[in-house]
Amino acid sequence: MTHASPSDSTTEHQLAAIDSAIERLRSLDGALLPILHAIQDELGFVPREAVPRLALALNLSQAEVHGVIGFYHDFRSVPPGRHVLKLCRAEACQAMGSDALAERLAHEHGASFGATTKDGAITLEPVYCLGNCACAPSLMLDGKTHGRVDSARLDALVEGAR
Repeated sequence: MTHASPSDSTTEHQLAAIDSAIERLRSLDGALLPILHAIQDELGFVPREAVPRLALALNLSQAEVHGVIGFYHDFRSVPPGRHVLKLCRAEACQAMGSDALAERLAHEHGASFGATTKDGAITLEPVYCLGNCACAPSLMLDGKTHGRVDSARLDALVEGAR
């Protein structure tokens, strides 16, 4: 597995997406979160070049902008894999076997929390409740929740994502 890293240069498309989100949403009260969501919706992550642009546009310090990005777990600073798998780490899912699923993901599929597989197929992220406790263990793959996941179902979902 590899940990993704920010690219050395932000593309023109990325800069245009950042500037467009700022222009469209800067007049909102509490505009930072809506702008960050818009950028991530468009690009899949928030490029580091967004930080100084947002700080300037919203009259915030770069530390404030960076702090918000770091505080909210759903914001990414690096591009994700082609598919994002969020495995529930809450108590109900742990009690029903999510730890064994996490181990299987690491050992059988080369996916560990906070990293993207070498082939770029899957980024694995922890989530601390999907609201699907009655069907534990649960995971979310590309926004779709799956419950009562066992090792066979996990393998099928992962292979389908590749």
